[in-house]
Amino acid sequence: MASGAGSDCHTIDASPRGLLGALVQYQSSFAGDSDRQHVESATFQPFIIHNLPKGWYLRSTGTWTYDLKNNTHYIPVGLGFGKAWKAGGNILNAYLEPQWTVERKGDDLPQFTLFAGINVTFGK
Repeated sequence: MASGAGSDCHTIDASPRGLLGALVQYQSSFAGDSDRQHVESATFQPFIIHNLPKGWYLRSTGTWTYDLKNNTHYIPVGLGFGKAWKAGGNILNAYLEPQWTVERKGDDLPQFTLFAGINVTFGK
């Protein structure tokens, strides 16, 4: 089993109009089985969320991924939408964001992805 260290940093500017921020993460293996390859990676996720009326919003949240050990990377940029609403005591948030890779280096890296999800915040 490999062990690793990681660190992350984030900054967020929230306002009634939406969110603007970024999340940065770095990971590196430092212990474990000697026959396993060393891992060193970083991600950068800039995000913009612009609130619209009635719970709708626009979003861009592509995660830029860098494999520092193998000198590969891919950088997607997305533009999507979502909606948040209350259902009973719960809050639901559904989104769909097509993402196009504007820069990539390496084999078998995606050119297009479709990022979608639903989050549920359970109330009391």
